[in-house]
Amino acid sequence: MAELATIARPYADALFQASTAQGASSDLAGTVAWVEELGAIAADPALRQFADNPKVTPDQVFDVFSGVARSALPDAARNFLRTVIDNGRIAALPEVAAQFRALVNARSGSSDAVVYSAFPIEGDALADLKASLEKRFGRTLNVTVRPDDALIAGVRVVVGDEVLDTSVKARLEQLQAALTA
Repeated sequence: MAELATIARPYADALFQASTAQGASSDLAGTVAWVEELGAIAADPALRQFADNPKVTPDQVFDVFSGVARSALPDAARNFLRTVIDNGRIAALPEVAAQFRALVNARSGSSDAVVYSAFPIEGDALADLKASLEKRFGRTLNVTVRPDDALIAGVRVVVGDEVLDTSVKARLEQLQAALTA
């Protein structure tokens, strides 16, 4: 079987071209939202098992996706989902969402940043952290905060393949390595 990235690329490219041909970047943001939601739904193993059942029709799979979605899917999303289901590419939907997000980020000159923190970061603290990270990485960032109790304190930031780890856990590991060397 071909790699999911190879399967997903034409779908992400076609969706990106169709979305940018329609115009406004606000439409693009809406498209990102529903593509990521469909990708999250498709990542569920129970749903994939249901969709792979030969007794289940494509219409039934489509109805399950539509029923699980948090809001009503726009026409473009419905057409895209039908195409993916009809071609048997549900397993590639999470990768399509990731590749589509990468195309949108490349167009806007931004990157996704995941901030792992032992404590919740909100409001002004998040805005200050985002400004510092944008200065450090030299580009606009779309920041997402995820809790990680193992860090003890501080943050661990992942931007693409770059990692900035200022957590207490990392410092303790560095100290341990220095003491055992």
